[in-house]
Amino acid sequence: MKTRLIGILVILFCFNGFAQEFKIQSPDENLEITVNVKKDIKYDVTLNNKTVISPSRIDMTLTDGTILGENPTIRNSRKNSINNTIKPIVKIKRSTITDHYNKLTLTFNSSFGLEFRAYNDGAAYRFFSSIPGKIKVKNEHVEYRLDEADSCFYSFVESFHTSYEELHHFVAVNSVIDSQMSYLPILVKKGNGVKLVITEADLDDYAGLYLKGTNDHSATLVSTFPKVALKEKQVRDRKIIVSESADYIAETKGSRFFPWRVMVISENDGTFIESDMVYRLAKTNQIKDTSWIQSGKVVWEWWNASNLYNVDFQSGLNTDTYKAYIDFAAQYGLEYVLFDEGWSGTEDLLHTNPKVNMPVLIDYAKEKDVKILLWCVWVTVENQLDDAFAQFEDWGIAGVKIDFMDRDDQKIVNWYKKIVKKAAEHHLLVDFHGAYKPTGLRREYPNLMTREGVRGNEYNKWSKDETPDKQVLIPFTRMLAGPIDFTPGAMRNANKNNFNPVFERPMSQGTRAHQLAMYVVYESPLQMLCDSPSNYESEPANIMDLIANVPVEWDETKVLDARIEDYIIVARRCSNTWYVGAMTDWTPRDITVDLSFLTSGSFMATIYKDGINADRFAEDYIVDKKQVTANDKLNIHLAPGGGCVIKITP
Repeated sequence: MKTRLIGILVILFCFNGFAQEFKIQSPDENLEITVNVKKDIKYDVTLNNKTVISPSRIDMTLTDGTILGENPTIRNSRKNSINNTIKPIVKIKRSTITDHYNKLTLTFNSSFGLEFRAYNDGAAYRFFSSIPGKIKVKNEHVEYRLDEADSCFYSFVESFHTSYEELHHFVAVNSVIDSQMSYLPILVKKGNGVKLVITEADLDDYAGLYLKGTNDHSATLVSTFPKVALKEKQVRDRKIIVSESADYIAETKGSRFFPWRVMVISENDGTFIESDMVYRLAKTNQIKDTSWIQSGKVVWEWWNASNLYNVDFQSGLNTDTYKAYIDFAAQYGLEYVLFDEGWSGTEDLLHTNPKVNMPVLIDYAKEKDVKILLWCVWVTVENQLDDAFAQFEDWGIAGVKIDFMDRDDQKIVNWYKKIVKKAAEHHLLVDFHGAYKPTGLRREYPNLMTREGVRGNEYNKWSKDETPDKQVLIPFTRMLAGPIDFTPGAMRNANKNNFNPVFERPMSQGTRAHQLAMYVVYESPLQMLCDSPSNYESEPANIMDLIANVPVEWDETKVLDARIEDYIIVARRCSNTWYVGAMTDWTPRDITVDLSFLTSGSFMATIYKDGINADRFAEDYIVDKKQVTANDKLNIHLAPGGGCVIKITP
């Protein structure tokens, strides 16, 4: 008996005293996650036997001193293989999403566990807990140990009060220090040819994740979070700052799943366009009746400063101007008109601008079968939520654009969910501006159509920084997280040497065809037409023929060719019509569009491309038509900052 007891003790000692290693591979067996449990928990990731993440520690500290992950004891481990399909309510990349992964679940004795998932296009993990009552999370240690040869696109943010619109800077990972933080997504180019985009999913009742460097130049990125806001100070009609914070990042349920730490990983740049991992990891749809949720194009007056011409009235924030925008939308079958700042007071959504006759415009829009969206300041929405949303529903308003939150601490993260839930109760679509990056809330509440959280076309009104180089990077970084309200469609276009920011008569950098290509390359189920109806109508009819008819939801997406920050060629199908969009940075390129993705038969390709003088006059474009088959390849020249759109119909 004594000998048997000693044997059991030896087994237990070995079980707890030595590292336990667990491995899972992606379904295609190319990606592998290894988890080592000893006195702490570390994971690493490889792709095709190339190191992606070196052993990196993860744990969670509670305010009572408990560290989930310190000297852990495993209660059980379990592996599963899952292969499901998801039918999204709003189709962004495809009508059917394959959710195929292998899963490792580790449960520990300290009332917590970890779930790891290995996908063909990346890896993810999250904590879960089963602690009675509520807990306060002091910190979650998230770590990405990279290599000295690795570089990344990093947005240096000075505080947690940010609209996620800072510029990306391409820097060596080991040059980033502890005082320099960035929001997500962060794209890493590894020295071994692998690329990695780091973001998060299913952010709920928790603070948003940021990363910062280390002072030892070890090429390691570690977590930092905005802490719980204890006191706030309103400094403008639209701006509230945190004046006092707690020493913890979240007070939440002790029994829950925490946000996913997401890594999209590939050697193929196109993977980052095609991946919908953030959506796959999000909670499922919570709206029973989704029949009222309708995507579409949006005519918008703010970017173009309501500049109408060849009209017989004074343009501006008034009833006649909005009637003209509604007429334009109706003429081209565009679904929405957005009334931006000025339709009401910024601090009172229940009293409208006396120059904007809302009852008249609401009736006028209904007669024309056009729906209205309204811009609101988030502070005012919070102060008048029930009354304002009830009023909007009574008016027949289709949705709201809510602006200037500029935070993602726990309170504001919870506020987003409260708003989309309340909006759904009143059959309102939502477009968030001044927003943090998407984390999958649109799957849970598909009335959340799009959001900003991107340095968009508006910057051309006051800055020279919104260049084609930055615009070509967006699909590989921010767009990976979810739809972007970039607001394309500028008709005044300029080259690098003749661009000038003009707030009330804005132009864009890059060619006319570059702006048109955004309607295919950029994903947003509420897609703006940023320019004036007068500017569109002064162009040949083929411009509006393209913009009005290009879909905003897609049945299939294929990246034909792409190189991060340099160019992208993407093909998207809606029903039996394909669109190909191509964009380049300031470098001119000759591209080849291989049409082998087409089915058998003959097709008509309508090609909108840079004109021969687009390198000098950015508005120069031409439209060609050509009969094609799947055996054809189209050779197209892209001017500096150029682009093209190809519409392919049977």
